[in-house]
Formats: sequence, structure tokens, C-alpha cells
Amino acid sequence: MGNKSNMSLAKRIIPCLDVKDGETVKGTNFINLRSAGDPVELGKMYSDQGADELVFLDITASFEGRKTFTDMVTRVAQELNIPFTVGGGINELADVERLLYAGADKVSINSAAIRRPELIEEVATRFGSQVCVVAIDARFDADGWHCYLKGGRERTELELFPWAREAQERGAGEILFTSMDHDGVKEGYANEALRTLADELSIPIIASGGAGRREHFRDVFAIGHADAALAASVFHFGEIPIPELKQYLRGEGINVRI
Repeated sequence: MGNKSNMSLAKRIIPCLDVKDGETVKGTNFINLRSAGDPVELGKMYSDQGADELVFLDITASFEGRKTFTDMVTRVAQELNIPFTVGGGINELADVERLLYAGADKVSINSAAIRRPELIEEVATRFGSQVCVVAIDARFDADGWHCYLKGGRERTELELFPWAREAQERGAGEILFTSMDHDGVKEGYANEALRTLADELSIPIIASGGAGRREHFRDVFAIGHADAALAASVFHFGEIPIPELKQYLRGEGINVRI
């Protein structure tokens, strides 16, 4: 059973930005930004709006793309004063080292951790558990929750709950759980699975996949017991402004930092 006193800690709201060749993809609706595609400028705007943390995912696989992403991380670190996590294309300790030295606060590892779980221990031992976020993409299949690779295209034999426990035992500081069934559907988060994770583990759980309305954020905290809620399009398209969301959550009795 988890032993975290998650009533006291403020719940976190985390915009996620997919970055390709140094530009934000998935589009944004912020016409007042000089370049809505500039992840640094967008990140700064979210920080000003009251985002607690940010996640930047590098969706370029090429070597040149990685260098561009590292340069972006350096710029983000210079411009932002809230913690940010980076993920995508991290395969070994050298990748983690490069991004942390560029200024990232945490790294998110997914496929590489499944392929070689020892990587979790290596990152935690070298840099501390607090920088090691293990991202898990899972889908609810006929035989229960299973972990997937390659953006949900390849099923693994790993089951969600045992794998999350193993990640914690190996030194992960947080679990970022994306429900493949809920992602992009905007019908709410996978609250039952989240609640099981939150109750079984002692490290924070970040929920991803499913945000469409303010109520979904309330429910992911109240019902799903998540420590943080991550979303992309509802923020990028200005559908749910962060200051308004936080006021709403505060009114619903959720402890958020305003």
C-alpha cells in the first residue's frame, strides 16, 4: 500500500509540448505569441499562467533532431523558472546526462526502460530518483492493462501494475501513466487504473490522456488520486485556461498552487 500523504501536497497541472525539429507540433491557438511554434515562448506563457511544471517530448528520432532539442532545452532552462521534464529518444545514460547538463530538471524514460530496466537504477543512482520519471503507455485489453511500445503500436507482455511497482523498486521518482484508450478522446482520465496505481505505490503518479473538460481534472485528483495531471491540446488551443482551471479546482476543494 502507498504511504504518501497526498492530501497535503498541492496537485500539479502540467502542460505537455511535443517538439519536432525545435518547433511545437499539434498546433496552438495563441495568436499573440510571436511564434506559436516556439516551445520556449509557449513554455514561458504557461509558466506565467501558473503551470506547475512542463513536459517537453522530443518526437524527432534523427541525430540532428536530438541536437536541436538539446539546444532548445538550454534555452528553456535560461527562460523558465518552473521545473521541466524532457523525454523522447532517451536510450542510455549519456542521453540523460546531455539533457540534464543542458538544464532539464527531470527526464522521462519509456521504451528504453522496458527494453533494459537497469537503466532506471543507473539514472537514479547517478542523478537521484527525483530526476527519473518512468513513462508508461498502457491499454486496457481483454486480459487487463498491458504496456505498449512505439506510441501504442507494439504490445508487450508487461502488465501495468507489476511494471509500475518494479519501476518504483528500481528507483523511479515518478510514474507518468498514459492510458492509450483515453488519449486524445477527451472523455476523462483512466481514474480507476490511476487510483490503483496511486494506492499501491508510494511515489507520485502523473496522469496523462483524456482531459477535455475542467471536471476531468477535478475527477483525476478526487477519484483517480493522481498527484499531477498532464494535458496538451486543451491548453494549446486555449480551451481551458490554466488560471481559470486552478480557480475552479480550488472551488472544488482540490489543493492547487495559485
